[in-house]
Amino acid sequence: MAKRTVLIALFDGVQSLDVTGPLEVLAGAERHTPGSYRIRTASPAGRPVRTTSGLTLVPDGSLEDAAVPHTLVVPGGEGTRGHDPRLVDWLRVHGPRARRLVAVCTGAVLLARAGLLDGRRATTHWAHCEELARDHPAVRVDPDPIFVRDGTVATSAGVTAGIDLALALVEEDLGRDTALTVARHLVVFLRRPGNQAQFSAQLAARTARRAPLRDVQQWITEHPEADLGVEALAARAALSPRHFTRAFQAETGTTPGRYVDRVRLEHARRLLEDTADGVEEISRASGYGTPEAMRRAFVRALGAAPAEYRRRFRPAPVT
Repeated sequence: MAKRTVLIALFDGVQSLDVTGPLEVLAGAERHTPGSYRIRTASPAGRPVRTTSGLTLVPDGSLEDAAVPHTLVVPGGEGTRGHDPRLVDWLRVHGPRARRLVAVCTGAVLLARAGLLDGRRATTHWAHCEELARDHPAVRVDPDPIFVRDGTVATSAGVTAGIDLALALVEEDLGRDTALTVARHLVVFLRRPGNQAQFSAQLAARTARRAPLRDVQQWITEHPEADLGVEALAARAALSPRHFTRAFQAETGTTPGRYVDRVRLEHARRLLEDTADGVEEISRASGYGTPEAMRRAFVRALGAAPAEYRRRFRPAPVT
């Protein structure tokens, strides 16, 4: 098997987990399947770099002397704001020559500045998606998924999403068994789907200030199978439906209906991943009522029917 060369670019202010997360996944795959990856790190002029947490990383060499890799990984971090212009210039020239280009978190910002995301769909950490879209209108920024693949270019959200993306690459390169072995060793899931949302409904929405609305949020989470129509929820909050809808959206940043939809989707997804329950049972437990209603919700939100979702993303049993 020919080794796939992997080059991880380093710079001052890099996020250490953006580097070590994918590196540990790929190194684990190399240990499991010797000869699969040859991993190197490089920085401008080959200088040691200081991460945002204060950790010093010593690269294997300089970017200027690095050979064109099969996979080029560009991590993120605070250093992407006051970036070294030599790094962006290097990416502009050498990025298109790599067989596969990967950005972790705000590494997407560096790729965008080098013009490597123009015309492509991409994501980054949710807190920086608006900025990326504003500063680089030629990039189709999708703030929701944890990672996005567009041809030979892959971008991911925050630090742990880099691990998810790296596992997806290992599965593509070496197969599910190798990726599953690495995931088990790291005690992580194989694997969160790329189009899974960056954060849960509870994190995506703000917590309401008023206790009755907070109680309703908690009730929705704990009882997805219940009647969660506006009238029923408003009654729990002792408000009129109209007042409840206005207050809920003002305090959480989303409508009651969207919040309920997201909670039910997450609940059903977890049951598909973590249990052997049938689709009909899960559809009732998640508040969809029928398998067809749940199928429509999954296809609309995740692009896959529940059975396909389970086949692709439920971890295989440990033997």
